[in-house]
Amino acid sequence: MSFDPARDRFRTFGRAKGRTLSPAQAALMEAHWPRLELRPGDALPPGPRWLEIGYGMGSHLLHLARTHPDVSVIGAEPFLNGTAKVVTGVDHEKLNNVRLFRGDVRELMAALPEACLARVLILFPDPWPKARHNKRRLIRTAFVEELSRVIEPGGRLLFASDIPHYVDWALSRFRAHARDTGHGFDWTGFDPERPPEGWPGTKYEAKARREGRTPYWFELVRADT
Repeated sequence: MSFDPARDRFRTFGRAKGRTLSPAQAALMEAHWPRLELRPGDALPPGPRWLEIGYGMGSHLLHLARTHPDVSVIGAEPFLNGTAKVVTGVDHEKLNNVRLFRGDVRELMAALPEACLARVLILFPDPWPKARHNKRRLIRTAFVEELSRVIEPGGRLLFASDIPHYVDWALSRFRAHARDTGHGFDWTGFDPERPPEGWPGTKYEAKARREGRTPYWFELVRADT
């Protein structure tokens, strides 16, 4: 399927488009999108598979692909300009272990088979701080259930946020799921104020620190039972 910037196959509360793509970006998308796109129901790339949800402009996703060439890195993001940035990086660095889904990740996850992912990363998702917008938050009970379904036993989930009340919101839902099902996620216990080993830093993290907010990282492991 060729790239069509006017085609929206998803509904999302996040931003889907920014500035018009440059001619060079549009040409790269046209050339490379057909082989990089992962659609719901497509055959998955070989494992192990890591999924980054909401990769923004893609610097961390490209870092993962660059430093873990033996891993199939899947990215899900509705933002067209971020997608184009990643496609440009994949072409520039000649990476062959990246697949991309442009849309609401819940559409992709609903089509994934059970226990197909070794790792999922959710880094600084939109907290939707107003109470009337809480229903737009990504991490909700149904989504935690889907994460538990698609992450393999012993697989890892990395969640990061710089908004304390969203941290509390998310962790309470992970704890409740583990309590109610017995096969949810356990916290591995590392210091949440220290980024995981090999963390390259991101522009969003730097902005949060400049504005006086503390980023927190939580690594959870999918229980075996």
